[in-house]
Amino acid sequence: MEWSWFTSPDYWLSRLVFQRGLAGVYLVAFLCAALQFRALIGERGMLPVPAYLRRVPPRVAPGVFHLHYSDRFFALCAWTGAALSLALVAGAGDAVPLAVAMLMWALLWALYLSIVNVGQTWYGFGWESLLLEAGFLAVFLGNEDTAPPVLILFLLRWLLFRVEFGAGLIKMRGDACWRDLTCLYYHHETQPMPGPLSWFFHQLPKPLHRVEVAANHVTQLVVPVLLFTPQPVASVAAGLVALTQLWLVLSGNFSWLNWITIVLALSAVDGSLVADAPALPPPPLWYGVLVIAVTALVVVLSRRPARNLLSRRQAMNRSFDPLHLVNTYGAFGTVGRVRHEIVIEGTEEPAVHAGTVWREYEFRGKPGDVRRLPRQFAPYHLRLDWMMWFAALSPAYAHHWFGPFVERLLEGDRDTLRLLRHNPFPDAPPVRIRARLYRYRFTTRRERRETGAWWHRTYVREFLPPTRLS
Repeated sequence: MEWSWFTSPDYWLSRLVFQRGLAGVYLVAFLCAALQFRALIGERGMLPVPAYLRRVPPRVAPGVFHLHYSDRFFALCAWTGAALSLALVAGAGDAVPLAVAMLMWALLWALYLSIVNVGQTWYGFGWESLLLEAGFLAVFLGNEDTAPPVLILFLLRWLLFRVEFGAGLIKMRGDACWRDLTCLYYHHETQPMPGPLSWFFHQLPKPLHRVEVAANHVTQLVVPVLLFTPQPVASVAAGLVALTQLWLVLSGNFSWLNWITIVLALSAVDGSLVADAPALPPPPLWYGVLVIAVTALVVVLSRRPARNLLSRRQAMNRSFDPLHLVNTYGAFGTVGRVRHEIVIEGTEEPAVHAGTVWREYEFRGKPGDVRRLPRQFAPYHLRLDWMMWFAALSPAYAHHWFGPFVERLLEGDRDTLRLLRHNPFPDAPPVRIRARLYRYRFTTRRERRETGAWWHRTYVREFLPPTRLS
């Protein structure tokens, strides 16, 4: 059988960069799981996996944890995923036979799928499905035993197209500020987790903010179409996507969303523009048949995501199958004009009175102390901090986990306290906890000079009245 149409040796370098980068994202994802799961979904976590598995059958949330769950087993899976990811970053996939490399990538995908499918609210973010979809395609991308398959390269572009084009459409169909180019008057201040440069981005002149929005529309609605044009135009389009994502990396903390998008964009760059391709053997028959079958499967499963792109009721970040094989993406269809933050405080006093001394818990990433400059955490994902942002938007987002979270603070649970930056009760847990809602805004340049504060906050209302363990 003639396989000349099946592979494209010019993309050997693009494949190498993509695989190393994707393995790096996997590494971060597994580290996040290993270091945070006990407090979030462990046996004594806020949303325990065992209770979830009793309610949800394997066909709805497939994964290894339906066979067995314990915190020790979860940790073993997470650290195994991290070790395997590190090996692939180092190039282990190219040092073994093709079939073994595919098994390594398949194991990574299966382990992370198992984690996502029991992660519940904490794993409801679009970049979880994005990592799984990209990770599934990576299984069939091959290694140095064969040239990169054209069909999988095309599916990676199709994925990148849906990520960017879907995000662009959800903005144009959503908040009016995207259409009148004013969303960035607010977004740098109200985004889920500002970074160390977000205050400075917010201070940019409004005309420049409008240019930012207009450039975003071009990058998300026009440039993705060019990914399917001949080279070198497709490479230029991919480069523009990567540059836009780096701008977003500088302006905020969006977990690994920007980085995996950059990695996807690099897979569309013609590697022959940088280096000559080495001589690579033709693919074995079994591999070619498998790639063709997977391509047919993805094309069939793409029907619903494609219809979603064209729908006036476009959904963001939705999976259409429990394996997260082909999904729909999008972000910030609505931009908040006002930032609210929940501030959690505790006291050692058994009775609350006008003079009660309350001490504030400090989170790692979300705004708290007004004099503290936001930190850079992405691509690491602080799940609790992100969900606190959602809880401030509406208590409904915190309905299932906020009560258990407060309970763990009142118990002085070590795993929960490890998720925080500062515990104001190092010797013994507080007697009571309360939560208050504040409006936060960035200080002006003048306020910053006079007070040294990055934020200004104003009390809004009580979020949770003083509460103690029953």
